[in-house]
Amino acid sequence: MSNTQNSVTGLKAFLAEAVTPFHAVKAIQHRLDAAGFTVLDTDTVPEVGGRYYRIANGSSIVALRVGPNDVASAGIALAGAHTDSPTLMVKPKPEKTRQGYAQLGVEVYGGVLLNPWFDRDLSLAGRVSYRADGVVKSTLVNFEQPVAIIPSLAIHLDREVNQKRSINPQTDILPILGQNIDDWSIRAQLKTRIEAECGAVDEVLDYELCFYDVQHASVIGLDRSLFAAARLDNLLSCYVGIEALLAADGETTALMVCNDHEEVGSLSAVGANGPLLTRVLEQLEPDPARYRAMIEASFMISCDNAHGIHPNFSDRHDDNHGPLLNAGPVIKINSNQRYATNSLTAGYFRTLAQRCGVPVQSFVVRTDMGCGSTIGPITAGETGIKTLDVGVPTFAMHSIRELAGCADIDYLQTVLTHYFSRYQASDVQG
Repeated sequence: MSNTQNSVTGLKAFLAEAVTPFHAVKAIQHRLDAAGFTVLDTDTVPEVGGRYYRIANGSSIVALRVGPNDVASAGIALAGAHTDSPTLMVKPKPEKTRQGYAQLGVEVYGGVLLNPWFDRDLSLAGRVSYRADGVVKSTLVNFEQPVAIIPSLAIHLDREVNQKRSINPQTDILPILGQNIDDWSIRAQLKTRIEAECGAVDEVLDYELCFYDVQHASVIGLDRSLFAAARLDNLLSCYVGIEALLAADGETTALMVCNDHEEVGSLSAVGANGPLLTRVLEQLEPDPARYRAMIEASFMISCDNAHGIHPNFSDRHDDNHGPLLNAGPVIKINSNQRYATNSLTAGYFRTLAQRCGVPVQSFVVRTDMGCGSTIGPITAGETGIKTLDVGVPTFAMHSIRELAGCADIDYLQTVLTHYFSRYQASDVQG
């Protein structure tokens, strides 16, 4: 099997598990455990050759391999991504009955592209807190089977829908769970499911549940070159980064961080604007002077998907900056610091890719359009580490189903594996 086929097959399996940020971290943890990584407790002293991870809130994770070189002079090869994706979250008191149909009220999380959510087979998953024997506990749930749908309004009742369509997120996107169900309250449903796996439950207390499309990832095209799936933004980068870290040879101190809450600004205890990463770095080098030297010698690659040039809407791109799918990872540049890339960090990534025989593209948003952002500028601002923003080009970003190029998955993994194995602070001077 080719490297590209391996990457695609692995990503398919990962996405099938990683239906929420909590499930994504659990899937990453299983892979790290199998590779001999251990939990980095707050009193653990990281040792040369050690492989560690730390989980925060069940939805963010840092994985670390300690190489033989002194980190104060050699620095660390870091990469980062985010575990969350735009979705529909279930409200605390969501139950509604209209015309005999059972429905759940939802809250929009992040910048969701709402139109594609209609007429999809939806399931529910997330984290639930409950009380059992007087103790508050939590567990992950996944209904797995399709339990809801948001049907479109027939064109006969909305003749202008193909000319103009606005969606009211309060009234238009409530999923339907069925008809005339005796006890369909979300807490009753959760209680039944938790008791089947965990034993008696006194009370379901709260939850963080979201809907997701049950359709699995697919390889598409006459040439089998395209990869369609949910949550590619940004679980593709999480998967590729972790796999690259696992494949690295251990000669470089390397770290992969996967933060939650990027889609809503990253300001949380476990987001990129929180203390998770810096606390791990301080644990790796507690001496203040040596810590500062380590930061100066380190490098960060922020991995988040880029906008590929859409053949039906090519005018939405700058003429000279239209990344193609399957043409290599994209260096993302914005002079207003929506991306952290500068000429030095971009030059280093181009050098890395050249060493691996991987093509590279660049993206700059049209000057008359707004620009999204990533964990890159936030992590750079929090840590002071030289940072680059790069990502696999995709279509339909923030849709319930996105599209990437199969070759690009392997391209990015190849570069990151080399980076995690061969980074030297002397390669990036300036």
